[in-house]
Amino acid sequence: MSKRSGMPNGTDKPTKEPARDPSQDKQARILNSPDPGHFSMIRAYHLADLITLMNGFCGVMSILSSMRYLLSPPDKTADLWIALAFMPFGLFFDFFDGKVARWRKKSSLMGQELDSLADLISFGVAPAMCAFAVGMRTHVDQLLLTCFVLSGLARLARFNVTTGNVPKDASGKAAYFEGLPIPTSLTIAGLMAFWVSKGWVLESIPFGTVMQGTLLEVHPIVGLFLAHGCSMVSKTLHVPKP
Repeated sequence: MSKRSGMPNGTDKPTKEPARDPSQDKQARILNSPDPGHFSMIRAYHLADLITLMNGFCGVMSILSSMRYLLSPPDKTADLWIALAFMPFGLFFDFFDGKVARWRKKSSLMGQELDSLADLISFGVAPAMCAFAVGMRTHVDQLLLTCFVLSGLARLARFNVTTGNVPKDASGKAAYFEGLPIPTSLTIAGLMAFWVSKGWVLESIPFGTVMQGTLLEVHPIVGLFLAHGCSMVSKTLHVPKP
């Protein structure tokens, strides 16, 4: 090694760095680099990805607020209202990240996966947790709420692997959704908000329970979650895109 140049083989010419592939954006270069450096995951995020994370943030905050309500006196519904309020904020970020991605023309497979995971938290787990907090707490209720979340999970996974097969319109955008999109679960969240405003929680949930005192005790109203889950995984239900 040359002492003057510090270069191998006694040459004064610096070793050339590998040429960057111009077809790769910043995220692809960082994630595919053999030595990405510190905080590579954060540096690789597009702006739209950070907005998607805010969707997930709202979902987690909703879940934690529902849990806090379970620890509070039944007549103190402030945390329940907070849990319900975080869900539409998650929907705002869910719409906004797509607009930002199209505006900046920056999209990626990682962004698609982040979007699905955030949607599962905000529009799958959070509504189910809120329903449990409101009073749907029997063993059968718990089973049906779990089926609802798993239906959302299956629906999002199917969307990720089949989105390229859905017919496109003239602009190249998918013409319809296969099954109900998972954010439509906010309609049930809105219904729960109405119950809370009327004080219809815990023992006052509409329609009460059937088969009381048995392992099959259930709130009939939880059937809304089951029906919505079935609609999400339906392949024959086509919802036109706006």
